[in-house]
Amino acid sequence: MSGALTLAGALPVAAIAGIAPARPRLILLGTAGGPTPKPNRAAPAQAIVIGDDIYIVDCGNGVARQMVLAGLKPGRIRGVFITHHHSDHNADYGNLLLLAWAADLATPVDTYGPAPLVRMTRQFLDLNGVDIRTRVADEGRPPLAPLIRAHDVMQPGPVHADANVRVTAALVDHPPLTPAFAYRFDAPGRSIVISGDTRPSANLVALAKGADVLVHEVMYLPAIEKLIATEPNAASLREHLIASHTTTEQVGRIATEAGVGTLVLSHFVPGGYPFVSDQVWRDAVRPHFAGEIIVGRDLMVI
Repeated sequence: MSGALTLAGALPVAAIAGIAPARPRLILLGTAGGPTPKPNRAAPAQAIVIGDDIYIVDCGNGVARQMVLAGLKPGRIRGVFITHHHSDHNADYGNLLLLAWAADLATPVDTYGPAPLVRMTRQFLDLNGVDIRTRVADEGRPPLAPLIRAHDVMQPGPVHADANVRVTAALVDHPPLTPAFAYRFDAPGRSIVISGDTRPSANLVALAKGADVLVHEVMYLPAIEKLIATEPNAASLREHLIASHTTTEQVGRIATEAGVGTLVLSHFVPGGYPFVSDQVWRDAVRPHFAGEIIVGRDLMVI
């Protein structure tokens, strides 16, 4: 675990000073599930915005452009959290930081995720060394490496704390990848939990207890056969989806058990073909959760 553990008990500055902080906003940057590009949904990513500061959870393909479309300044990123190392969640981890730096990033960013995130960060910087060195010399930019403070998250518990927010990780079940994490963000006025990819998980329920918002992946079983029929590895794909993800019924039960205020559906499987309407998603979850249900869409602000 990173050295940020020592900050876990810190109170936000605004709370100490008695200043009313801005209510955190959740922006769904990408809501598709799976690594293949979709015509109607971007790859998985979320932004939690507190005042002028931005915390990104997962970095699917195109996350930097999604930030710009959402009106967010990449230079305001303060933290990046990777739930697990499937490519739809980490493909643009390095690219996001490189492109933010090419825009206006000039302050350090703490990044967190399962090992080997630290090694991946070093390798990405090496891969792009020519571009980075050229821009430092030719454009007067600060070196990029000192701006990225990468941390391997090895166990559940407190991960990060600063003047805005406390972040806690929980182990979830997403075989065959171990570890995989969910993250809870506790800030003045709001608590937000991002499930990452997981099958039903008691650890996630415990993490999300009483949270204002739970963003949870979701799979609609009646559409799965049509989805996998388009894939050459249909049998193994079916086995993976059933073993590693959460159905609409299970999602509703998880939200009910955790006692969350609002359930946000995201990381849709299927996320492209076959098309499943918002109403179908909502109706499939409603019998199992009585609270507010939001069917996520790219760039939705919650």
